[in-house]
Amino acid sequence: MTGLDLAFRLPHGPRGIEIDLTLPATGLTAIFGPSGAGKSSILRAIAGFERTGGLIRFGEETWEDGRRFTPPHRRRIGMVFQSPRLFDHLDVAGNLAYAARRAGCLQDLRPTAEAFGLTPLLSRRPATLSGGEAQRVALVRTLLSRPRLLLMDEPLSALDAASRAAILPLIERLRDEARLPILYVSHSLAEVARLATRTVALAEGRVRAQGATAEVLADPRAAPAFGSEEPGSLIEARYAGAEPQGLCRLSLSDGSLILPALTPEPAPGEILRLMIRARDVMIATVPPMGLSALNILPARVVSLTDLDPATVDVHLTAAGAALRARLTRRSVEGLGLAPGAPCHAIVKSVALARD
Repeated sequence: MTGLDLAFRLPHGPRGIEIDLTLPATGLTAIFGPSGAGKSSILRAIAGFERTGGLIRFGEETWEDGRRFTPPHRRRIGMVFQSPRLFDHLDVAGNLAYAARRAGCLQDLRPTAEAFGLTPLLSRRPATLSGGEAQRVALVRTLLSRPRLLLMDEPLSALDAASRAAILPLIERLRDEARLPILYVSHSLAEVARLATRTVALAEGRVRAQGATAEVLADPRAAPAFGSEEPGSLIEARYAGAEPQGLCRLSLSDGSLILPALTPEPAPGEILRLMIRARDVMIATVPPMGLSALNILPARVVSLTDLDPATVDVHLTAAGAALRARLTRRSVEGLGLAPGAPCHAIVKSVALARD
């Protein structure tokens, strides 16, 4: 399967939506951008809820090309919305069984319910479920319909922090184990950093950047999609164990980072995603002394990007990882920073993407 090809225009806002994309048929692709950017409209078009007059092709199947149009029920797409949309007159077991029957699946549903922690909920009606429980049922019900493509339209936006924390690992499992392509709409940078293998940054109905998530988060062209969010750098590190005084060490390809001890403690060698915001990286041209910061990494300037008359994004490579620092133009000029210049990156704060 080659993936999902999209080339269409839709009326939306003052400029409309204009999309020309080829998305992979594996992993989780996030469509990220501010409210009103057109993210949900794109999902509706892919699902067949809205005609575009353009091209929508999934693998070898053309769902729409201006002449032909495949209706939603023949596309075999699963869609998870912001609200669970469960059948109130059925209990949880009935909701799951309905989806399985529609897909021609007659197997025992109990192993699936147990795998997703739904066994204690099977006899309950939707009205008695918490928001997180209901959304978990909605996700499993969608999977039991045996979709070829899963669309998720801000599925966590209406949930509290505890409910989101319970569902995020389930979405990670789907991404890693189900071999089901997922399109995930969100305006939460934290969700994108944790979940997405690829990201499409959308603003005012236009794609500003696309590609591997770490590359998009560091791409200055994506700035309109982030708005007030500051993307910074998304890097991967390996858990190297506990350190004295309530700290732990994470290994990079050419160095390490020291963080407060993690709870629960990761397994030795476990790969973790880290988010380092541009404002949390300082730059020194000589080895700094007498600082409280624990992470001071030898670095080199890769490029400089002007954001506005007063602000510059400095792209660095440090300990084998790509970092981004946001400085004033006065600081850049005062330090004499230029591509290729050696320096030291002082990392003030590191956040786990899972947090």
